[in-house]
Amino acid sequence: MASFPEILGALAPYEWQPLVTLVVGGALVLFLRGLAAGTRPGGWRVAAFLLGLALMYAVTQTRYDYYAQYVFFIHRLQHLVLHHVAAVLIALANPLPVLAAGMPAGLRERVIRPLWRARPVQWVYRTLQFPPVAALLFVGLIYFWLIPSIHFDAMLSRDLYALMNWSMAIDGILFWWLALDPRAPGPGHYSVGFGKRCLMLAAVAFPQIVLGAYIVFADSDIYQIYDVCGRPWPISASTDQTIGGALTWIPSAMMSVLGVVIVLAFWHRHERGAEGRRARTAPASAAST
Repeated sequence: MASFPEILGALAPYEWQPLVTLVVGGALVLFLRGLAAGTRPGGWRVAAFLLGLALMYAVTQTRYDYYAQYVFFIHRLQHLVLHHVAAVLIALANPLPVLAAGMPAGLRERVIRPLWRARPVQWVYRTLQFPPVAALLFVGLIYFWLIPSIHFDAMLSRDLYALMNWSMAIDGILFWWLALDPRAPGPGHYSVGFGKRCLMLAAVAFPQIVLGAYIVFADSDIYQIYDVCGRPWPISASTDQTIGGALTWIPSAMMSVLGVVIVLAFWHRHERGAEGRRARTAPASAAST
């Protein structure tokens, strides 16, 4: 059994990144303040947000980050968490009302709200959340960072490595926020039709399957950076690459399937709500005639 100092060592940052600590810590403080202010999003939403936040921190600011830089399949698992699992949990938690309630009123009303409503910010957001752009960016970032020459440079440069992880985390949250919005399209908010979201989720699954299968069945060592730097425990390059390709292939595609199931549940709930509203208004309309 690991000793307490060993556990603390595993949880301590391999290379401390102040921006990650600031963002994750700031989000946690705002969320807790929002809960204390009386916002009640539901127990499972609280748990989903806290777990998603903890997972993002764990794969970037603990000893795990060390192994992610020296073992390919650990790196792919890191991106699976950042781009898929943690992002899905945070999107499902829908934490914006709680985070907004946790902000100081002056900051929220004088800075954040006017900034969010600014036309350039809205234009950028709507462009990034246009379904074809969102899907292309989601898949394109995976492919881009796995181009062997670019991946080689990213794993040797701390700045590029941080940019890679930040881009995966931010894009993951944006994509799944768009896909898993429980609201139907309507006035006063930007949302996409449920059918379009299902198509978008299906569209991003196939390229990930192709890329993962290519890595799994490759005849050569594609990512030689891990041989150059040396792996922290005995594992062959082919085994490492096969497991990493499988993580790019199977769990990523399954996340799209899970997303479609969730969207269909939202769609069904919306249709039932619409039928209920029509049923309630029908007697009143009949009586008025």
